[in-house]
Amino acid sequence: MSEFADVLRAWRDRVRPEDVGLPAGPGRRAAGLRREELAALAGVSVDYVVRLEQGRSTNPSPQLLGALATALRLTEPERDHLHRVAGAAPPSRGLVPRHVTPGVQRIVDRLGDVPLAVFTASHDMLLWNDLWAAMSGDQTRRTGIDRNLVWRYFTAGHEGVEYDDEHEEEFAADLTADLRNALGRYPDDPQLAELVRRLRATSPEFARRWSTARVALHRSSRKTVHTAVGPITVDCDTLTVPGSDLRIVVYTTTPGSEDASRLDLLRVTGLQDLTRAR
Repeated sequence: MSEFADVLRAWRDRVRPEDVGLPAGPGRRAAGLRREELAALAGVSVDYVVRLEQGRSTNPSPQLLGALATALRLTEPERDHLHRVAGAAPPSRGLVPRHVTPGVQRIVDRLGDVPLAVFTASHDMLLWNDLWAAMSGDQTRRTGIDRNLVWRYFTAGHEGVEYDDEHEEEFAADLTADLRNALGRYPDDPQLAELVRRLRATSPEFARRWSTARVALHRSSRKTVHTAVGPITVDCDTLTVPGSDLRIVVYTTTPGSEDASRLDLLRVTGLQDLTRAR
């Protein structure tokens, strides 16, 4: 584990706090992340990070290695190296990619004036900005399968979001066809296969659409989101990241419209609960 400890410390030292949205603050001895900052970003204890860097903890899980790779802004070759020196196999090319590359992370960091989120090819939400949370709610409250857009849409509906008849039909059809497309590209991914199995067993609507065997990529839709500052109608565009198969979903409004004005207000109020202020 010596190489693992060496690269973990080196990569922590090269990430500046401002790179991950943290204040640099006075009195820092080094430009890199503190151990407690890395621990918070990766969702582990500070003591565990210390043990990893001292080579006293062995066999970290693939999930933890993935969290560390994202927190440290590793490239895919660096992520694979981290897995290998930890004694774990790098993520299989037959599995749905979940690694958020540094370039994608920079896009999220710099496009704070529009609601934006990052999804996997199977529509698991990986990352979002503050304005997305202001529009769609606190995503940290969702875990596991509840972070999957297709699962939520077909099993829990879309409370707080309205589509016209044309766009709702198109959205439901495209989600199903896009998930089938992902299954064709990643047939060995057990998590994806289980998602499809559970959807077919739980949602008759999904099962009906799945039976048509349509294959397509979901690209865009239009919807109205009910927010703390009123309803905002947005165009929703999905951009695929070359080489990683991640999806960047962006909401935009028509310039000069009332929707644009409300989005500007929401950008100022952020996650405040305006109903309590009245």
